[in-house]
Amino acid sequence: MRRTQREAADGLRRTGGAPVVDVAGSGARRTARWRRGTDARGRTARTRGRVLAASAVLTAALLVFHSAVPNAVGRPGSLLEAFLPWLGLAVPVLLVAGLVRRSVTALVAVLLPAAAWAVLFGGLLLPADRGAHDITAVQHNVSDENPDPAGTARALIGSAPDIVALEELTPAALPAYEAALAPEYPFHAVEGTVGLWSRHPLTDVRRVDIRPSGIGEGWNRGLRCGVRTPRGEIAVYVAHLPSVRFRSTGFGSGPRDESARLLSAAVAAEKVERVVLLGDLNSTVDDRGLAPLTSRLSAPRRGFALSWPAVFPVARIDQVLTRSATAPEVWTLPATGSDHLPVAARIRFDAS
Repeated sequence: MRRTQREAADGLRRTGGAPVVDVAGSGARRTARWRRGTDARGRTARTRGRVLAASAVLTAALLVFHSAVPNAVGRPGSLLEAFLPWLGLAVPVLLVAGLVRRSVTALVAVLLPAAAWAVLFGGLLLPADRGAHDITAVQHNVSDENPDPAGTARALIGSAPDIVALEELTPAALPAYEAALAPEYPFHAVEGTVGLWSRHPLTDVRRVDIRPSGIGEGWNRGLRCGVRTPRGEIAVYVAHLPSVRFRSTGFGSGPRDESARLLSAAVAAEKVERVVLLGDLNSTVDDRGLAPLTSRLSAPRRGFALSWPAVFPVARIDQVLTRSATAPEVWTLPATGSDHLPVAARIRFDAS
């Protein structure tokens, strides 16, 4: 013991009193841990990264079981579903974190949300079916503050649609839209703030009452028109559902959901088999608030077509839905003077 103490004292004298650090020894221990796959706390590639793995499992669960998220208070379920595809951003983040942590458990767990997202939304990224179609439709909330109605109308004509549905029409701007669209679309109907322009004759035009309770008279945002296409008559509905609001009590979607139920009842009663619904529905097709409609009508098969807000679109709330018809592809058109992007879709009628 005395010899060891003397040797330590001699070592301190040789180093000027500074402690000696066994760098070689600690480096060797780190190298050994690396080779064994353990970290400083002795965790292996299989046992570390459990928090990351749990986060991956939670993300996958939210994607697959989003309908299980309660909606009674504050409607968090609808809020989640309105932006559901964006949960996919968690996948690359978790993947990079798992690589940094060198965690096999986390990397395997990341496969769960990746697979769930691919099943739910991967098909929208596949190449569009651009085969034969019967009509092309354009849907656009033109904004009641649009500074250039005529320019907006000309931009929509450029995509050569057969029918054009517009929302947020104002009495002041309506003449400009009518004048610009009339040469290409001689048939049109307007009800309140929504309207339809068509290359083909219109029949049985009428207002659709989708006014939720608590909103006074004069609120007209629903329109139904028969359109006589070369392939037969279709019923076209144009609608603008109430906006949602973020309040202290949560996601305020009650009026919109009620309006969706009223619109669904009108579609259910429609006698014409082929139906096309064009409108600003103020949510995505994944939102359970639109389930009364999406349970009766089909959404496009290809394309995300995020339409709102125009400066940085995060959701497609402008919809093209069909019955006894399919929309093989949906896409957005260049920005206009609106805070929404126009949405276009090719529509193919089912065999009658």
